[in-house]
Amino acid sequence: MVYAASAQEIPAGTKKEVLVNGAPILIINHKGSFYAVEKECPHQGAPLNQALVKEDYISCPRHGYRFNLSSGGCKEHPSFTLATWKVIEQDGGLYLEMG
Repeated sequence: MVYAASAQEIPAGTKKEVLVNGAPILIINHKGSFYAVEKECPHQGAPLNQALVKEDYISCPRHGYRFNLSSGGCKEHPSFTLATWKVIEQDGGLYLEMG
């Protein structure tokens, strides 16, 4: 597990870009659950820090591709998958499983 951020830094309904092992990762607090995804859409590299998060997906602001927050899968375009990492909250910190 690799430390990514403090849970307090990412209130419900917000996102925060962090560097983990030199890689930019977007951590999302959606209704009290934390998700970690790559910061750019795998389709054309649009930044996801302004993306809409609803239900169980994040929607790319450029073309609307919707990626599952847990699996990174895109039902409408299965050839594109968003990289995701499991987030573990422990003692107020957020840790990512990078392996």
